[in-house]
Amino acid sequence: MSTSSPTLPVDVAALAGVPADKGEVHVVHLYPREMSIYGDLGNTRCLAARLRWHGYSPVVHDHHPGAPFPRRVDLVVGGGGQDSGQVRVQHDLAVQADRLRELAAEGVPMLMICGMYQLFGEAFITVEGVRLPGLGILGVTTRGNRTRMIGPVVLETGFGPVVGYENHSGSTELGAGQAPFGRVRHGSGNNGTDGTEGARTHNVVGSYLHGPVLPANPALADGLLSLAARRATGGWAPGTVDDTLALEAQGRQIRRLLRS
Repeated sequence: MSTSSPTLPVDVAALAGVPADKGEVHVVHLYPREMSIYGDLGNTRCLAARLRWHGYSPVVHDHHPGAPFPRRVDLVVGGGGQDSGQVRVQHDLAVQADRLRELAAEGVPMLMICGMYQLFGEAFITVEGVRLPGLGILGVTTRGNRTRMIGPVVLETGFGPVVGYENHSGSTELGAGQAPFGRVRHGSGNNGTDGTEGARTHNVVGSYLHGPVLPANPALADGLLSLAARRATGGWAPGTVDDTLALEAQGRQIRRLLRS
């Protein structure tokens, strides 16, 4: 029987004996089997590793279709998937819709990538014109088209510069009053025309950026973790983390793309 029992990914910090005594932070990964292409599972592994590096105890719940939703939730992540994957999770997503809307309204941080970003919007309209309703947590509408937007992306966001890789055929439009996740400095973003990428409402972030995006952008990862830790423990007491290599790689990618 499918359950949502917690699993703890192995990470370098755990092997090194880094203490984790600042409290538990519960991370829920939505549909890791169906919606985790292009390395998006790495986002969850990054969050768990960084929590340990900062001295917290990560508890990761893999939520599968048909399973009970975890009772304790401090942060939610979801990834991209093929059309078949989206079909397989739609029923369960409808069952969990009210709970997810409630958590979003409470300020629970969430990161939804690509396909899950689209499903968290108002609707997806297929190439044939069929309108598929979404959760409505993010005020965006996506239309399928026959042209894909593929390639590296550089954004300016509230978390600082963010780099990643997009690969999507959906063209997403922000509704009235909906804030983007970031402004495009290189790449296509939501639709290739208005200079926006992703969407952010409360602490819910939707984005097309794969990579996985969090290991390449430590400030974004820690921004989400700070929100989750405050919810879980009442405060955020980061440890000292050496992000030299990640930041060097990020900076080189930014410089290379903005010169091109």
